[in-house]
Amino acid sequence: MENRIKNLFAEKQQGLLSVYFTAGYPNLEDTVPIILELEKNGVDLIEVGMPFSDPLADGPTIQQSSEIALKNGMTIPRLFQQLQDIRKHTQIPLVLMGYLNPVMQYGVERFCQKAKEIGIDGVILPDLPLLDYVREYKSVFEENSLSKIFLVTPQTPEQRIREIDSHTNGFVYMVSSASTTGSTTGKAVANTDYFQRVSNMGLRNPGMIGFGIHNNETFAQACNHAKGAIIGSAFIKALGQEGELEQNISSFIQSIRN
Repeated sequence: MENRIKNLFAEKQQGLLSVYFTAGYPNLEDTVPIILELEKNGVDLIEVGMPFSDPLADGPTIQQSSEIALKNGMTIPRLFQQLQDIRKHTQIPLVLMGYLNPVMQYGVERFCQKAKEIGIDGVILPDLPLLDYVREYKSVFEENSLSKIFLVTPQTPEQRIREIDSHTNGFVYMVSSASTTGSTTGKAVANTDYFQRVSNMGLRNPGMIGFGIHNNETFAQACNHAKGAIIGSAFIKALGQEGELEQNISSFIQSIRN
């Protein structure tokens, strides 16, 4: 199955920057402008968050952005409406990230069909168990050319990582530590034994490191152990600052890259 995610990893071998933001934050109609501005500033892959009222894996920054986005009126139907013509403006790989409950309420098959229609490349649902995915949903995702991306942690056994690798076709999301998003303790990429262990497994999918990546230093360190890194909470904080949205995005991405 060929899609933009696989093509990206084939074309660029190192230093990939993926950025997460919550759709509908800071304002309801900011989703597309943020995507286009991120691409303009050299981001390689974008994860668009679908806000949920009980985001178990998220720290306070993303939780707050989800609360604001929901109050602004963001829903899955509204997000699909906003992204309906996105492929007329950009070919950057796009991943939808959220939780299973709203997707099930929308309808999993309907969700996958609509995601394919508008040009989404992958989906991350941290609370969807691998076994349930394989039994109930894998065929639907594959029929709609969607990469299903799973998270692994330092505690994930090797056999489990290999099972995840065999059932996905985008990248393996390597959670840097056993924490929620937004940790800036400075230890986000200190677990080098874990990163090396995964690297030595020779997985067929590339790895991206996320959780706690928040500045140039942690981004560079993560890139030493994987194909690239994912930044979420730090970027959302930048979006919430005073000033023009475009300038806040540009300044933040430059601070990461430089």
